[in-house]
Amino acid sequence: MSIEEGCKMNQKGCSKKSDQKLDTFDWLCDIPESSSVTDLVEVTFKNTRKGYFRNSNELTLEKGDIVAVEASPGHDIGIVSMTGQLVLAQMKKYHIDQSRIEIKRIYRKARPNDLERFEEAKSREHETMLKSRKIAEDLKLNMKIGDVEYQGDGNKAIFYYIADERVDFRELIKILADTFHVRIEMKQIGARQEAGRIGGIGPCGRPLCCSSWMTKFSSVATSSARYQEISLNPQKLAGQCAKLKCCLNFEVDCYVEAQKNIPARNIELEAMDGTYYHFKTDVFGGIMQYSSAPNMATNLVSIPIERVKEIIELNKQGIKVESLLKREDDAETKKADYENVVGQDSLTRFDKKKKKKRKGGQRDKQEENKGEQMRNRENKDDNNRSERPDTPTSSTSEKEENGGKENRNQEGRRNFRNRNNGRRNRNNRGREEGRSNNVNE
Repeated sequence: MSIEEGCKMNQKGCSKKSDQKLDTFDWLCDIPESSSVTDLVEVTFKNTRKGYFRNSNELTLEKGDIVAVEASPGHDIGIVSMTGQLVLAQMKKYHIDQSRIEIKRIYRKARPNDLERFEEAKSREHETMLKSRKIAEDLKLNMKIGDVEYQGDGNKAIFYYIADERVDFRELIKILADTFHVRIEMKQIGARQEAGRIGGIGPCGRPLCCSSWMTKFSSVATSSARYQEISLNPQKLAGQCAKLKCCLNFEVDCYVEAQKNIPARNIELEAMDGTYYHFKTDVFGGIMQYSSAPNMATNLVSIPIERVKEIIELNKQGIKVESLLKREDDAETKKADYENVVGQDSLTRFDKKKKKKRKGGQRDKQEENKGEQMRNRENKDDNNRSERPDTPTSSTSEKEENGGKENRNQEGRRNFRNRNNGRRNRNNRGREEGRSNNVNE
């Protein structure tokens, strides 16, 4: 089976997943019987707004088709985001009852003139939002207009606003209707819903939960951070909506369940060498850290939870332990949590080492060292000559060669001494000139 057959690829994109906000993974898209279960279709509009419509005209629809749907008044333009059996599951999830709510219908697939009117209406949204903010500011209304969405035919506009308290915007609606000549609808949203409509990337590197899958927003308290041993830093705990991150509630139940067997943190441990205070707890690791200072990380000791309970029972009997850790625990070495397979852990192993630049003073030292080495060689040669036994006289040519070598060595030593004397004289002159200048000043 080819990829095209298994994933039901069409011209609008893969029918399983799309880049729309609040998209749902259609895991039944490759089952032919799934599309014939119901005639209900899920249609997505701007950002996170969705609706469910009836395909009464029996159109052949796929995910990604642009359709014209019934609206009041006129029609709206949206994109088909789901068909088949999963539409019923989504309606059940959002508590949409077909018997109580009238399901509107799909008129047709969008025509070129429908798309032209739709694009023209979309081009006016940003300018309309800026003007409406100015009007609300002139009326001194305590509200923020976060987004504007025009209907597909351009006869209606939805204004999404945020307000902390009740706002009387009857005068605002009259002015907006006279200014833009459309039907006005006001919808109040929260800060989290606004972040979901705008979208973005969270600090975890993934798209925001409120724009990708989350639709119900429960209240988040700082106690969720305390249960998970997270520092109460407002800048790290707040999301892009300036509220506490929704993900703080995702794992808090696991932490609450795991902390039932952990002793209270306000209990102090008494030992022979002093009193220890709780500092930090590794909930899932089963280890508690204690410090010898109440408000500082001093002489930290990591103790298993079972040992902490044992020490607390001994302290209740008035017994102070010699050591917080048992001898077995103290002798054990902590095993590494990873294995170095490659054998290269350093991040700077490929960097070139910088060569140190030689300073001017090092040259003089090197020359002095060379002079000392030459003097040492001379002393060694003199000692060797004195220790040698008498030998027969050599030929005149050998004597001349040896004499020439000795002369060259003497000349080299004289030149080296002269250079050193010249440097010393220059240094002495510089010091004397500096002293004279200080006296004159």
